[in-house]
Parts: sequence; structure tokens; C-alpha cells
Amino acid sequence: MNEYVPIWIGLLIFLAICWKMGAHTKILSALDDRSSRIANELAEAKRLREEAEAIVADYRKRQQSAEQEAKDIIAAAKVEAERLAAEAKAKMDDFVTRRTKMAETKIAQAEAQAVADVRAAAADAAVSAAGVLLADMAKGSGGDGLIKAGIAEVKAKLN
Repeated sequence: MNEYVPIWIGLLIFLAICWKMGAHTKILSALDDRSSRIANELAEAKRLREEAEAIVADYRKRQQSAEQEAKDIIAAAKVEAERLAAEAKAKMDDFVTRRTKMAETKIAQAEAQAVADVRAAAADAAVSAAGVLLADMAKGSGGDGLIKAGIAEVKAKLN
């Protein structure tokens, strides 16, 4: 143990000199400064973490809002598509109804025209036949009788 005494005495002298020169205050001051710096860094880290959490929460809220908006847009688009489909169906039904009515009208007009053409042809044929018959009847003595009867009928009507 004797061999360690000079080391201990040298150490005590060194510590006394350090104490006298104020090394302990400098060391304590440096430790306090470091402690303050660490505390400030921890406070800054905590503030940054809270800020990051607030930003994440904000983005989550925006994401939910965007998702809801997308759902609303899809729902509105479906409603609009259904409305347009119903409107198109109604227009198509109206178009088909009008076209059918026009076709029926054209068919009825064609039938009426055909009936009128047949009647006109029948009337022309009847007039032709009557003309031929009358011409045959007007020939000879039968024609003279008809002319006298016609003149007598005109005189009776005029009087």
C-alpha cells in the first residue's frame, strides 16, 4: 500500500489545484449547459413530434374527406346516369310512339288513296260502260225516243 501513497498524494494535490482554479464550477457549468442543451433538444424533438402527429392527423382527415367526396361524386354520377337513362328511354319511347303513329297515318292515307284510286277506276269504268251502252241505245229509233223524253223532262222542269 505504501507504493500507492505518492499517487494518492499527487491525486489529492491535483484535485486541490483544480478546486482552487474553479474547475468544479466549470465542470458543473459545462454539465448544466449540456443538460440544458439536451433538455432543449428533447423539447424540440417533442414539439416536432407533436407537429408531425398534427400533420399526419390533418392528412388523414383530408384523406377521409377526399374519400367521402369521391363517394359523393360516384353516387351523384350514378343518380345522374340513371336520370339520363330514364330520360333517354322516355325520349326513345316517345320517338317510337311518334314514328308508329306516323307510320299508321301513312298506312291509313295509303289505304284511303288506294280506295279512292279503286273507286275512281271503278267510276271511270262505269262511265265508260255507260257511255258505250248509251251510245248503243242512242243509235236508231231508241235514240230518238230518248231525245224526245229528255226534252220533255227539261221543259217540265223549266216550267
